[in-house]
Amino acid sequence: MSNSINFETVDDYNQFNNQETLHPLVSVIDFSKAHKRTGSKMYFNLYCIFLKDVKCGDLKYGRATYDYQEGTLVFVSPGQIVDVENKIDIYQPLGHGLVFHPDLIKGTSLAKSISEYGFFGYQTNEALHLSKKEQQMVLEMFADIQSELSRPVDKHSKKVITSNIELFLNHCDRFYDRQFITRENVNKGILEKFEELLNNYFSSEKPNTVGLPSVAYCADELHFSPNYFGDLIKKETGKTAQEYIQNKIIDVAKERVFNIDQSIAQIAYELGFKYPQHFIRLFKQRTGVTPNEYRSLN
Repeated sequence: MSNSINFETVDDYNQFNNQETLHPLVSVIDFSKAHKRTGSKMYFNLYCIFLKDVKCGDLKYGRATYDYQEGTLVFVSPGQIVDVENKIDIYQPLGHGLVFHPDLIKGTSLAKSISEYGFFGYQTNEALHLSKKEQQMVLEMFADIQSELSRPVDKHSKKVITSNIELFLNHCDRFYDRQFITRENVNKGILEKFEELLNNYFSSEKPNTVGLPSVAYCADELHFSPNYFGDLIKKETGKTAQEYIQNKIIDVAKERVFNIDQSIAQIAYELGFKYPQHFIRLFKQRTGVTPNEYRSLN
């Protein structure tokens, strides 16, 4: 029978990993203190960042699996489920982690910016692969947070802890930027697949049956989370994935507008628009003229 565990509080996760709870809303985890165990299906009501030093089985997140190797950083946000598929072999957890409850950051600057850290919505197969130097930086930042947790709580504690977490997340943003750059060749292959996906979409019946292609649909077809896919496209092209899709819609529309046997409304429906006026509005926003004006001018 598979194990399933819910982590509603920081103390829940501390007990699971044999850690002392120094603060009810945040903890730095040393996984080497945890008892040996098998894999589990885990539900988190916490923000978690894991840097593990041992292979502990294939993590399953959504529809994707990830071969969890050493030196990777994985991010989990409240409401997510992580499943370790190998629930038979016993292993000793190793590495470190940071967990904090959403209540910790309420009323802080981090609460306003936490949604901007898109990597909390990445799939585990989009984990951050750290260099040795980056791993050391992570451990040093964890140590700074642990040092503050070891001090008596005072009126400055919350601000200092959340500021340290925010600094850590900003460094993770930088690490991901580096990863996007170092994997540039792989990313270019994704752009080609994205372009091919859109071409095939608009040459099929899907616009009629499904409607306009969404970022979530394209990300799923290319086996990415919407957040990671959106960040990748933005860093590669300077445009959002939605803008990229809209540009493709306009390119296809420009070709079809020349077919004078079709009305503008028919073209709009064929492209996947529910209402022709939405197509006309988008076309004019992108080209400066309406579809009918474009047809006349050309």
